[in-house]
This record gives sequence, structure tokens and C-alpha cells, in this order.
Amino acid sequence: MNKKHLLRDLTWIEFRDRLGDDPVILLPFGSQEEQGPQAPMGDYMLTEAIAAKVAEEADAIAAPTLPFGYADYFRPVPGGIQLRPETFRAVFEDICDNFLNHGIHRLVVLNGHSGNYPLIDNSIRKIKAEKGVWVPCVNLWRIMTAKEWTAFYGERGMAAFGHGGDPMTSVYLHLHSELMRMDLAGRAERKEVLGLPTAGLNAVKFKGVDINIALDIDEICDNGIAGGDPSASSAEIGAKIVDHIVGYCVDFVNYFKTVDPKV
Repeated sequence: MNKKHLLRDLTWIEFRDRLGDDPVILLPFGSQEEQGPQAPMGDYMLTEAIAAKVAEEADAIAAPTLPFGYADYFRPVPGGIQLRPETFRAVFEDICDNFLNHGIHRLVVLNGHSGNYPLIDNSIRKIKAEKGVWVPCVNLWRIMTAKEWTAFYGERGMAAFGHGGDPMTSVYLHLHSELMRMDLAGRAERKEVLGLPTAGLNAVKFKGVDINIALDIDEICDNGIAGGDPSASSAEIGAKIVDHIVGYCVDFVNYFKTVDPKV
């Protein structure tokens, strides 16, 4: 029988028996949000697929992916499902507590939505203070450095990065090409707010510096593409991105097995 690496596939007896090995439990978090007109809204599917690959290669166990996150700036787009900050933190902490209360301390968060991280940071600090356990968080789409962006995109480099562009579009083309509508892809055409150019998803630029401001996606652009150029995305690039992210996560999980997560 092949060894199971997804918590959803394990009976409780099988999971209990695995606890003697002090396994690393992967906690994947994603979002249900627009990713430009060309891509499906369930970007948590990408986190789920990556978590499964990491679990198998690192001999860890991946918990089910939470498909909803904190993404209030996408609220104007129908079909998104955004959790309130207090709801997300409560669910995150409940998930962690279900493992911690059974003495399972090797938890690694695989965060597939950057907007979740400020709330995750708040919660893992609380867990550290109250439970005496470090819970590391890997922000999947922030793993690539300028070196990888140049290697994968050539002269475009970091200019390929942006919501509605890459890395998500290329990863979708690699993992879920059957769901893509590249015929609907457009270009990033950002608006101004207060007479200033918008930057990222929550800022305007003034004298070259980002100033944070409460923006919604429809105040940034009309098509959901806030950066990058999805027409230049490809399944080939997506495969390289996934290999890099999975490899990095596997290395970290294997390292995390060697240290004591208790403070």
C-alpha cells in the first residue's frame, strides 16, 4: 500500500499510528478571489496541489486547504469569498489548536495568499506566547528571488510579477490549463487615486515611495490585472515555478524536522 500524505485520506487510526514518527503537518491556506479575467477564482487549488507535492516529497502530512482568506480589496468582484479579519484569525487558531492540543507541535503553514500573512503573523505570535510553540509560515508566492525571476523570465524579470499576471497565471497554465481562458486575458492598466499612481493592491506612489491607502481592486484597474502581462505567461514557466517552490518547501520541512519547535 502506498503511504498516504493527505490528512483527508487517512483514517483516524492510521493518523494516530503516524504520530509516533513526530510528523510535520502542513497547513495550507489560500483564497477564493479574482485572478484576472483569464484565470479561475479558486486560487486555493494551486496551494492545495503544491502542498500535496511537498507532503509526498518531504514525507509530511498535508491538512485540507482552507479555501477562503482575507482579501477585502477584492470584495467589489462577484464570486469572491472574503473572511473578516477576526473570522480568519479565529479559524486559523482553531485549526492549529486541534493539532497542538494533541501534542502535535511540528506545524508548517503554506500560505498561498499574501493578504493572509499579516493575520497569520498575529496568530502565530499569539500561539508562541500562549502555547510556547513556533509555527513557521512559508509565503509560497514570495519564495522566488530576483535571481529566479530573471532565470524564468529573462529581461522581463520582476516586471512579470503582479496580481492577474504571474506567477499565478503560469502556474494555472501548468496545473489547470483546462480551466484557463487566455482569450480573455488583457493588460495591466492601472488607475490613479488622489491624482497619484496606484502601487500593488494597497498603496499609491508619492515621490517614488509607497504610501498605504485603503484601495479596492476596482479603484486600481477595471479588469482585475494589477500587474505583469498574462499574455506572456506559459505552462513551461509555471512548471519551473512549481518545481522551485516545492523544492524550497521540501528543504525547509526536512530542516524543520531536525529542530525543536518548542520555545
